[in-house]
Amino acid sequence: MSKSHIRVEAYGTVDELIAWTGLLIGFPENLKRKKTLTYIRDQLMRCAVAMAADSRKPVKGDILPEPECVRFVEDEIDAMESVLKPLKSFVMPGGNMLVSWSNIARCVCRRAERRAVQLNETEKIPEIIIPFLNRLSDYFFVLTRILCLELDVEEVKWSV
Repeated sequence: MSKSHIRVEAYGTVDELIAWTGLLIGFPENLKRKKTLTYIRDQLMRCAVAMAADSRKPVKGDILPEPECVRFVEDEIDAMESVLKPLKSFVMPGGNMLVSWSNIARCVCRRAERRAVQLNETEKIPEIIIPFLNRLSDYFFVLTRILCLELDVEEVKWSV
């Protein structure tokens, strides 16, 4: 299979996101989220394995992302949002290294979702992957905001 094949691009982008998630796990500021981020990293590895597999051979259920992974991420988002002020404008990335890296994870996750959608158009992938990546990019966005709050970093509002 060519290195430019959409399958390689899809699971390769998820692999990149696994690396960014691993980076986020390593920061003491995320110690209280270590278990959550470790779970997310594991689910991403399951996504990558499922996308790398030959679509003509079914992937074993114990390797697939867990059925509750989307709900798990949504619950984490809700918990973080419960202490955040509602947004009234777009937020620009930056202000702190950890905050910026969390934002990069969000961008990579969005790209991974786009690649998964593209792959799914020609070769069906497990249904859980696309909704998981979709919600996960929102998780990284909210993580970026909660890190700003916890680190007392001002969110840079975009204005026209």
